[in-house]
Amino acid sequence: MILHTEVNIKPLDHSIAYGDGLIFLGSCFADEVGGICRGLGFDALVNPFGVLYNPASITQSLERLYSGTPFSHEEVIGVGEGQYCTFSHNTAFWNVSEAALLEQVNRSLAEAHVHFEKSKWVILSLGTSWAFRDKDTQTVVSNCHKLPAARFERVFLSVEQSVHGLSEIVQQHPEKRFIFTVSPLRHLKDGMHENQLSKSALLLAVDEVCKTFNNAYYFPAYEILLDELRDYRFYKEDMVHPTEQAVRYIWERFVDFAIDPKEKPAMKAAAELKQMLQHRPLFPESEAFKRFELLKEEKISELKRLFPKICLENI
Repeated sequence: MILHTEVNIKPLDHSIAYGDGLIFLGSCFADEVGGICRGLGFDALVNPFGVLYNPASITQSLERLYSGTPFSHEEVIGVGEGQYCTFSHNTAFWNVSEAALLEQVNRSLAEAHVHFEKSKWVILSLGTSWAFRDKDTQTVVSNCHKLPAARFERVFLSVEQSVHGLSEIVQQHPEKRFIFTVSPLRHLKDGMHENQLSKSALLLAVDEVCKTFNNAYYFPAYEILLDELRDYRFYKEDMVHPTEQAVRYIWERFVDFAIDPKEKPAMKAAAELKQMLQHRPLFPESEAFKRFELLKEEKISELKRLFPKICLENI
């Protein structure tokens, strides 16, 4: 007897392996899955501009990563009380002076540019088709930074607009492989019906891109949470964000879909080391803890020997 609907996912013919450069961009889902991937020692960079939601912002960020063009004083805006940021970053990048902000964002950009150049995989999580355009520059912003609403125009990115922007990026980088997903997080502030329209437009756009390019693939995170799990027990109290259990389940499905099965022993060893590194002793001077430290060093040495492509600094 089958008591739930399972989303059938065909594994990729060419899958992710240790040593492949990965970059995750997009919604909170990119943060969640990218963070797990990075924590297991993959060479992954996650949201170097902060969380992004709409296809236009994601496209603009990818173009910036590719060009590596530094941010300038003209792009700095005043936010909060005596703080500064840019419309390309989220609130995590707020800083107390223009000079400090530019130093911070350009250092991050330079590192991300190098990582993007070497990355084999680009994983994009699209959150919404709704966006805000700055009336002065007519540019879609990644974050409004709580500035006056009158400064922005709320716009809906059509399927055609999203397809055009995303297709340009994929076409410009035939050497990379792109995995698209639509975030299962619902944007209820847009309205329930408007959220459905938004997700539908994203699904149609991604489907068109994946049909057009043989280096673009779709992972059905949206369908897994809404159709396969389909229960509010898999949501946090806000009824929007998935629980840790749901995230782990979707991660396991992503592993089956995208990661080379040959890497599972290395992933298991990395997870064991990560658990050891998170241990906080009650009595650091005890003999038991000293033995634990020796065991930990042996584990690190063994991991380096058996799986040299693991990024230990990410664990």
